[in-house]
Amino acid sequence: MEHWLAPLMLVSLLALLFTGYPVAASLGGVALLFAFIGAELGHFHWNLLMALPDRMLGIMSNYVLLAVPFFIFMGTMLEKSRLAEDLLETIGMVFGPIRGGLALAVVFVGALLAAATGVIGASVVAMGLISLPVMLRYGYAKPMATGVIAASGTLGQIIPPSVVLVVLADQMGVSVGDLFIGALTPGLLLAGAFAVYVFMRAWINPSCAPALPKEVRALTLPKLLKRLLLVMIPPLALVFVVLGSILAGIATATEAGALGAVGAMLIAALTRRFTFKALRDTMESTLRLTAMVMFLLIGSTAFALVFRGIEGDFWIQDMLTNLPGGIIGLIIITNLTIFLLGFFIDFFEIAFIVVPLFMPAYIVLEADPVWIGVIIAMNLQTSFLTPPFGFALFYLRGVTPDSVKTTDMYRGVIPFIVIQLIVLVGVICFPGLVTWLIR
Repeated sequence: MEHWLAPLMLVSLLALLFTGYPVAASLGGVALLFAFIGAELGHFHWNLLMALPDRMLGIMSNYVLLAVPFFIFMGTMLEKSRLAEDLLETIGMVFGPIRGGLALAVVFVGALLAAATGVIGASVVAMGLISLPVMLRYGYAKPMATGVIAASGTLGQIIPPSVVLVVLADQMGVSVGDLFIGALTPGLLLAGAFAVYVFMRAWINPSCAPALPKEVRALTLPKLLKRLLLVMIPPLALVFVVLGSILAGIATATEAGALGAVGAMLIAALTRRFTFKALRDTMESTLRLTAMVMFLLIGSTAFALVFRGIEGDFWIQDMLTNLPGGIIGLIIITNLTIFLLGFFIDFFEIAFIVVPLFMPAYIVLEADPVWIGVIIAMNLQTSFLTPPFGFALFYLRGVTPDSVKTTDMYRGVIPFIVIQLIVLVGVICFPGLVTWLIR
């Protein structure tokens, strides 16, 4: 009977998750249920649960996780300062004269916002509200407009500083700085691939992404350059402070996050958009999301403790390390699992459930944890776009007019999903794309 306890516990959790029940409560509830069942069958000792308070205290005192609220605060404050609006309007004028210029501007701004904020929902909503009406007004095809906005908004998942990378680093036991450095090249490569696709698509089919008419590009070249500098300097300075301090080894991710939070408030103040209401809203959003992360961590800790108590870790490790193909077989299974779960649950929940189950097998097979972390982050990003449950699609659907059909959005993201999968395969086949900067 004990042989089936671990798989039954895992299946019970997945079944409960698919019902829509809160993930943190599902993790904790399943843990207590199987602790009782295991104890009654003589295969679990209640004394193991006495370690739970110490583990919760360890979570609360985890210095790495302190970076999470800092980066959330930074991204939310920049959203309140309407940084995306300024960037899209100005860069749209710069790229406007060429075919697909507005779409290229969205990709560029998406990458810059990712490096400045790391918050996906804010990027997708901001670009959807600002750029989508303009793109539709000047003749962009609906699938093209919605697809490029959704895809570019998800770049915050992989381009550092990313909250996802911070959580993954903690769960995998690797340096946040190393994971940031490792994700930089694949993230920029993905943004470049998006831009190449947009340019080629506009060149082949000009009607789907036309250039802006001359009367719209009213600013003279000197005025445009001046506005571009004024708009670009604040986010670039913030990126330099946050990422530069981490890459140079001057500050940890937590310290850099604190600098970023202060820098975001300074940018809001310099643009005269810092108000107590904006500060209060930012603090409330940060509190809500951070509390959700902490509750998920507590639930996943309880689940992991009981799962190991019934020897589920040995069952998982034995099963995964004996897959055909060795490390490649394990990577395929991991990616399929994460990709499918991404249809139904959030990236935080996937990180807290899947990563602790799969990491011991990767350790046994001596895989580079930074490389694996970047692969997982890119897979999670792909799940954000995949119909019908992609979170980026939900964010965008909430701000699109009724004239844009959901099927338009689905058709629009398919080419970008293909591009993401190609880049993901490239990262799997060429680990040097991740590790070359670290070494």
